[in-house]
Amino acid sequence: MKKLSLFIILAWFSYLPVFAQPKQNTIKLKQKILAELHKYKGTYAVAFKDLSSGDELLINEHENFHAASTMKTPVMIEVFKQAALGKFALTDSVTIKNEFKSIVDGSLFSLDSIQDSDHVLYRQIGQKRAIKDLVYEMIIVSSNLATNIIIDLIDAKNVTQTMRDFGAKDIQILRGVEDSKAFQQNLNNTVNAYDLKIIFEGIANGKVVDQKSCDAMIKILLDQKFNDIIPGKLPKNVRVAHKTGSISKVQHDSGIVLLPDGRKYVLVLLSKDWDDEKSNKKMLAGISEMIYLNVK
Repeated sequence: MKKLSLFIILAWFSYLPVFAQPKQNTIKLKQKILAELHKYKGTYAVAFKDLSSGDELLINEHENFHAASTMKTPVMIEVFKQAALGKFALTDSVTIKNEFKSIVDGSLFSLDSIQDSDHVLYRQIGQKRAIKDLVYEMIIVSSNLATNIIIDLIDAKNVTQTMRDFGAKDIQILRGVEDSKAFQQNLNNTVNAYDLKIIFEGIANGKVVDQKSCDAMIKILLDQKFNDIIPGKLPKNVRVAHKTGSISKVQHDSGIVLLPDGRKYVLVLLSKDWDDEKSNKKMLAGISEMIYLNVK
């Protein structure tokens, strides 16, 4: 019996380095990323999860950031949830409008098409569009007008509650876009890297709403038109289902990286208070490349 026990222990130790190796690689990768981030002015957060091995890398993951357009992923989730509950069908139509109520006092405000990345929708005011089409524009070209119309439909409070139910404990979705009175009172949508990791991990694993909804959301996210950060330095055969976000001195990207061999990982890169937009974007793309090379 003693010989058998000794054999089992020795066998276990002989295999330990194999299992420990990914962890060691992740530790070295974290040190490398931290060294790179320390070269730049600003505040940064990184969250990575390899969905095959379970390896995680977290840097400043609970630091809160202005959400910018990363809040549109939780909004999309809430749309699919309410559709699954039968509150409406994704094929139902809503009227395009450009008049919204501030969360501060209910006063009306409108969006300026010049400040929106989507100009086409403004030419369709008064017409009807399918909910699914507005969600698509909200994600792939980050349409602010589509976002506000959708939030009026589903209610921002419901988005935050759904995120809480799903385990994202700190994310706050208070309002739509360009509510200047709310901005002046610091009533902003906020996210952190940890919560966004949870959200995208759930989508990747088919656990948000249901598998069909997750497949549909990933398909939308794969059509993202702003591809300078997470996909920026990755090979063309690596697909990224992601949502970006940027405002003054804020630049984010978050999503699921799908490798050609079928493996997947979640990556969230958040940044604020940096000096130069172009160099910041290039640096974040470089961190994405570091993580890809480590997983590959």
